[in-house]
Parts: sequence; structure tokens; C-alpha cells
Amino acid sequence: MENNRKLVEIDEQNLNFRVAREAFVSDPILAEEYEKIFDTCWLYVGHASEFKKAGDFVTRTIARRNLLVTMGTDGKINAFFNTCPHRGATVCRERSGNSKNFQCFYHGWVFGCDGNLKSQPGKERYCADFAATGAGNLVPVPRFDIYAGFCFVSFNPEVEPLPDYLAGAKEYLDLISKYSESGMGISQGTQEYAIRANWKLLVENSVDGYHAVSTHATYLDYLKNTNGGLSSTKLEGTSRDLGNGHAVLEYAAPWGRPIASWVPLWGDEGKKEIDQIYARLVELHGESMADRMAHKNRNLLIFPNLVINDIMAITVRTFYPQAPNYMLVNGWSLAPNEESAWARKFRLSNFLEFLGPGGFATPDDVEALESCQNGFNNYRLVPWSDISKGMGKETPNYDDELQMRAFWTRWNQCISSASEKPSNEQPVRWATQV
Repeated sequence: MENNRKLVEIDEQNLNFRVAREAFVSDPILAEEYEKIFDTCWLYVGHASEFKKAGDFVTRTIARRNLLVTMGTDGKINAFFNTCPHRGATVCRERSGNSKNFQCFYHGWVFGCDGNLKSQPGKERYCADFAATGAGNLVPVPRFDIYAGFCFVSFNPEVEPLPDYLAGAKEYLDLISKYSESGMGISQGTQEYAIRANWKLLVENSVDGYHAVSTHATYLDYLKNTNGGLSSTKLEGTSRDLGNGHAVLEYAAPWGRPIASWVPLWGDEGKKEIDQIYARLVELHGESMADRMAHKNRNLLIFPNLVINDIMAITVRTFYPQAPNYMLVNGWSLAPNEESAWARKFRLSNFLEFLGPGGFATPDDVEALESCQNGFNNYRLVPWSDISKGMGKETPNYDDELQMRAFWTRWNQCISSASEKPSNEQPVRWATQV
């Protein structure tokens, strides 16, 4: 980035925070984002529940890199570059499954689920200790770690430890992991779609409480008109800067949550089950924490591009830019392993009903984000986007923009050419409803 180019302008005295719209349309800036953010930060790659026994695997494209994540025979989860060390062909071409061995189709090299080379045609033509040197093994990703069941990779060998990187976000990952005594698990199936907009617009949107009432009015009307619906669709809560670019909204909302907030639509049998779930949460975690788990919603952003929507269902979502105006989105549903068929039915219904390409919310959001991207064609004449709502307030609402400023401040630290490394000890700032 040119030293004299300012992409984020912060005026604390006049309570003004704005972002240059050039950041949403520039190919050189996208290249910098891959170099300085996606190539250096911790990135979500999967959930530990996807690996139940030796040989379980998934393949994922993370920041343009094709990865193979497997559970070895020792029960350890590993992440490898999904490319043959021989001539570079993709080793595993399936999206998920179970296999103790992976064979490259090009020349037939075979690798174990621990990444080690097991056999190669014509091995007598190689030096005697070729396999022993490890030169023929799959190459592991530089850093891999797990926190509260969430698996992360980093392509930066010098990245700080994952717990330090997560900063205040650990509290919320811990909270989600405590919903279940038997563990949380990813449900079968993935949402996949594309948006013709810059990836940072989805970051903003994912923690933007300001747009809910206007953009998603149809969904709120639906809640009121549904059989057994609600008399109020009021949302109220807090926002919080978690440090290191992470942020969260925590708020009360009118929809039901299988953990463990009942709505009339679910009937008396549903109320009985929800009451039992809630009673168990109280027994395990106390009344205050159980109430928070059951009746509060959370939109959690983990910098740069992991969003966990702990709302009417739990959606884990990532998105990667393919161009300044185009991104690919993936979403998964997370649920307690012991959840009953009844609760799972309503959870998946909620998962599909609100978020995702067939839901109420996502088509609204896609329309809004693509409209913004279209507006950015005027960036030379209308160069700035304002993100100053609630700035300077000791008690900003959940629908203020503290959480977006947290992201953009960290983004600016990463992209700028400042010589000092951003601190991992940023103060946690609380914000509560007025």
C-alpha cells in the first residue's frame, strides 16, 4: 500500500469513522489482503465433530489453497496441502468420507491418513532411503490448532498461538461448546452460494444490527403472522469489541431457539422438551448462564472471515473473495450431538428458514450487498462509507457500529505498512444498551 494512501480515517475528536470505498473495488488491495491477512491469520477449516474415527476426512479450499484434513490412526486431526509432493496433482478429489489411504491418480503414489508416503510404483528406481527422508510425505499446513472444537489453520509459521489470537472470542466459543454434554456436532449438508460483492461487506452485514428491522421486515412480519406467532418482534441487546478484530452482538429476539427458548409454534410437547433442556442447563451452569444460553442470541465475528450466528439455529459461515466484487460463501449447521429428532427438525428448519440462499434473510442481504457494490462504482466521486454510529458512546446499542469499527481497525493495522506489530493485548470494550 502506498504510504500516503489512507483507507480508514478515524477522527476520535469529532466522532467520525469512515472507510474508503476504494478498499471494496481494488485488485491491488485484494492482493494485499491475501498477502497480509489470509496468508498470516488463523482461518477456520472445520469442526472436530467432522472427524469421529481414523480415516475420516474433508477437503476444503481455504484462502485459495486446497487442503486435506484427516484423522490419523492415532486419533489426531491433521491438515495437509492436498497436492502430491511428486508432481503436484490433487491427491484427494472427494469432498469428505473415510479412507485410511489416499492414492494420487496421476502416478499412483499412496499416502496414509497421517500423510506419510506408504507406497509408490517403481520405488526401486528411487534412492533406498527416499521414503525415510519424508520427502515423499504430504506437506502439513504450517500451523494447525483446535479451540472448543473449532479447527483453525494458518499459513504463517510465526503466527501467535491460537488462544492468544482469539482473545475475547474464546468466551463465546466456550459458551457454545457448553450447550451439550455429549459435544457439539456439524449437521450433514453444506450451504454454498456466491455473492457479487466484496467480502468485507458480508463481514459488516454479519454483525450489523442496524439493518435488521428495515431489511428483514418480511421475516419479522412472518414471525408475527405464523400460527402461534408473537405479539412483539423487538430486538435489544449489546455489542462488544473482543480484541484482535473480533466482535460480537448479544441480544434478545422473538424467535425460538432449540437451546432452549420455546415459542407457541412448537406446541405443548415442544414446551415440555424445551423446559427439560433448560432445567438441565440450569443444573449444569446456573440460572444466570442458562438464561443467557437459552434466551440471548449472538452474532460472533472472528477476524477475518469466520461468522458464528448463534441465533434461531447455530450457523458457522466462512467466505473468501475470488475478486474484489465476488465471494464464495459456505455455511454449516452446528447442534448438540444428543439433540432429539424433534429439536433437530426445528433447528434445521430454522437454519434453512432464515439464513442461506433459500431463507428469508440471505436473499435480502445479498440484494443489499450487491446494491452497495454497484454503488461503489462511483467511489472516485463518492469516496467514503461512514461507520461512526454510536461512536464515543459509553453504552452503544447492539445496532450501533462498534463491532464494524473493531474489524476495520484491525484490517487497517494488517494492511498498513506500520512497522510495529498490532498488539494482541487490546483492551476489551463493553457496550450495553441505552
